[in-house]
Amino acid sequence: METTALADQIATAPSPVKAARELLKQAYEFDAEAFRNGVDVRELVKSRADTVDLVLRQIWNRYPFAQSGDIALLAVGGYGRGELHPHSDIDLLILTRNGIEDDWHEDLGAFVTLLWDLKLDIGHSVRSLEESKQAARDDVTILTNLLETRTIAGPEELRTDLSRAVYSDEVSSDRDYFIAKREEQLKRHQKYGDTEYNLEPNIKGAPGGLRDIQNIGWITKRHFGLDSFADLTRFSILTEEEHDILLQGENFLWRLRYGLQLIADRNENRLLFDHQRALADMLGYRDEGRHLGVEKMMQAYYRTVLALAELTDVILQYYDEAILQRDQEARIQPLNRRFQIRDQYIEAINTQVFAYAPYAIMEIFLLMAQHPAIKGIRASTIRALRAHRHLIDDQFRNDLAVTSLFMELVKTPHPLDETLSHMKKYNVLGRYLPEFGQIIGQMQYDLFHIFTVDTHTLRVIRNMVRLNNPESRTEYPLASRLVHQLPKPEVLYVAGLYHDVAKGRGGDHSELGADDAEAFCKRHHLSERDTQLIAWLVENHLLMSMTAQRKDISDPDIINEFARAVPSQVHLDYLYVLTACDISATNPKLWNTWRASLLRQLYVETKRALRRGTETPFNRADWVKATQAEARGILRAQGMADEQIDAIWDTLDEEYFLQDSTVDIAWQTAAIIRHGKHPEPLVLIRDTRGGPTDGYSHIVIYVKDRVALFAATTAVLEQLNLNIVDARISVASKGPWSISSYVVLDEQGQPLGKDPARKERVRERLVEELDDPDDYPKIIQRRTPRQLKHFSFPTEVTLSNDTFNQRTVIEVITPDRPGLLARVGRVLLEHRVRLTNAKIATLGERVEDAFFVTDEHGWPIRDPDVCQALQEDLRTMLDNTQ
Repeated sequence: METTALADQIATAPSPVKAARELLKQAYEFDAEAFRNGVDVRELVKSRADTVDLVLRQIWNRYPFAQSGDIALLAVGGYGRGELHPHSDIDLLILTRNGIEDDWHEDLGAFVTLLWDLKLDIGHSVRSLEESKQAARDDVTILTNLLETRTIAGPEELRTDLSRAVYSDEVSSDRDYFIAKREEQLKRHQKYGDTEYNLEPNIKGAPGGLRDIQNIGWITKRHFGLDSFADLTRFSILTEEEHDILLQGENFLWRLRYGLQLIADRNENRLLFDHQRALADMLGYRDEGRHLGVEKMMQAYYRTVLALAELTDVILQYYDEAILQRDQEARIQPLNRRFQIRDQYIEAINTQVFAYAPYAIMEIFLLMAQHPAIKGIRASTIRALRAHRHLIDDQFRNDLAVTSLFMELVKTPHPLDETLSHMKKYNVLGRYLPEFGQIIGQMQYDLFHIFTVDTHTLRVIRNMVRLNNPESRTEYPLASRLVHQLPKPEVLYVAGLYHDVAKGRGGDHSELGADDAEAFCKRHHLSERDTQLIAWLVENHLLMSMTAQRKDISDPDIINEFARAVPSQVHLDYLYVLTACDISATNPKLWNTWRASLLRQLYVETKRALRRGTETPFNRADWVKATQAEARGILRAQGMADEQIDAIWDTLDEEYFLQDSTVDIAWQTAAIIRHGKHPEPLVLIRDTRGGPTDGYSHIVIYVKDRVALFAATTAVLEQLNLNIVDARISVASKGPWSISSYVVLDEQGQPLGKDPARKERVRERLVEELDDPDDYPKIIQRRTPRQLKHFSFPTEVTLSNDTFNQRTVIEVITPDRPGLLARVGRVLLEHRVRLTNAKIATLGERVEDAFFVTDEHGWPIRDPDVCQALQEDLRTMLDNTQ
């Protein structure tokens, strides 16, 4: 680069803007190329700061005030540390000794205007020494910025005087500053859900991120007056190993941030899906088989921030003792010959306890479980634990004392998830259970699994633990009742710990996980019965959720098939609790009353099937007869005559009476009788309470049957911004009528009863649009949400015939997007295929829907050519509209 020539132009040209922009541009491109070629990011971060220093200094020196000894240009904050990423904020302080002199005003205004013309993200303030001290007293953020300053131009003694002031108790005491920064960090962590693991993490602000490293630096500088982390080891704050973890972690996060800002071309700190693949490629993470490069990059990120979170715990505890408790007498409570509690933190009696008694590595966590008042592990003991973790080997894992301690930990009533999280954070759990260690930080690149596998696993156990709390009865009414009936809670916890432990290895993770679980049980001396139960739960942990969400569980044959896979009532109870806790821990936004009700319905029906015996054949005619008798009793009580009831029911297939509750059948039948021969469609809408649709709106449409009905109805509902979670079409076998049933929510996930006026508008719109098939609206296009755009994959369509129920099942797996159901409906319309039922399952960015259809004569689709054409048209329609 022609740096010298451009710098001279900045100093002497009539306008420095053009030369300054060119110098900054050349330096940016030069550094960006160097980054792509693997140059140390620390050199490039410093290079960027040096370049900006040069430009600002040359511009500053153009003005007469630069010759004064009473004004200086200072870099503050991150720029003050000499760190600038490609699009970082550039924070400046124009510092004066006693204020702005009269003849400086015009030139300072011109200087600031020139800075704006450079198109840099510059933030500036103008203060005197006294004003700066007062601002630092009033605002801890300003104080923090002023702890890190460099003189770009002007007298150095001004900055020295400022630093002397802001590091003094006159501005803020050591104690007050530590408390303020610790509280600030707690609030920031809460903003990110108190977890290092987010799908789109903020590299700077999230727990374990760059801000945590900076926070340690600020507290350290205020406490000791240190200039860099390198000085920490001189004060025995950090060991050499900890110092390396800190620097390597910061270096890794800097590389992510530097590359991210190059790709985003702005000051971006969020690892959005928009940029993750490109960043992984830039940093050299390549796809290998089933392991995506982006997943490998994110696992490296998660493991890095986990290690940094552990380290910040140690350092902040050190400062808590050194700053807040230095004048207080320690409160010590002995626990046993190896451990004691000091000021609510557990500590080893001496740092060699783990060397002469390795089982104490497990014992310390059991003691934490048995003494809820313990807030954590003391910093010195964390270090001793880290120094002896290498003792966790096969001999340790098979030691009877250790395995007994671990099982006692699992059996101890307490927040087990929190204890396991501590074990994970301090790298004990992943060493003791190497199979668990493999999934630490492992993410799945989709929107359904919003947590890494290890975090999801611990959230499953957290859900299990919370089922014992009274407040869980609202969210998990059945599971919170069943959990008290389970013979051994530890069986549930071990199954939860192992249910996803084999993810990412290739093969069926349920089967591989069952093998691992069985080995765990044998090593921990569980009974053969408990071992078999745990292995069965792990191997079948997806069975209940997949059956409930992808099969027609109103079909008694599906229930009987599921019941045959469940060995006993005890197995069913454990499986239900595991499934409920698993689904809600996968993605809280996807756990709702609809999915809960499906599981509950499957559980109740399976319990009945197990009671009567799965070998007992189900008599459909008896079931239909019993359903009709119950519904008829309700209708008679409302004054309906048998002749009126039979006039409706005689036209309907028995399938109708297998699917709906007797209350729904009675409600719909009564409305149809009252509707009479009126030509316009009958549209019923009500919110449901109890039963499988609790908390949703139920829309029922009674209208003359048309092949295009499903396409038209879903188009209207989606235009009305309603989310369809279930659909069922019952076509009259002896007449032109059909009863269409839809379960819906509004865009806020609420039933329509929350807005009565909107509910009426929906009813009127459906009546208007469905009255005349010639008026069926064109399907509207809505913008696909940002995150969904990054998860495109080819649509999968499979067809199979259900010969018992005489229908064809179409399974569609495709990326989610607005208007999807209406597009499916259009294809069914073009092929003159009738829909009788649909199971709608949206799993993050992925839709897995099942459509139960017949040909126009009510028979399964048997012609291979028609099946192939239907498959191809569905794929084409959906893949061309992503």
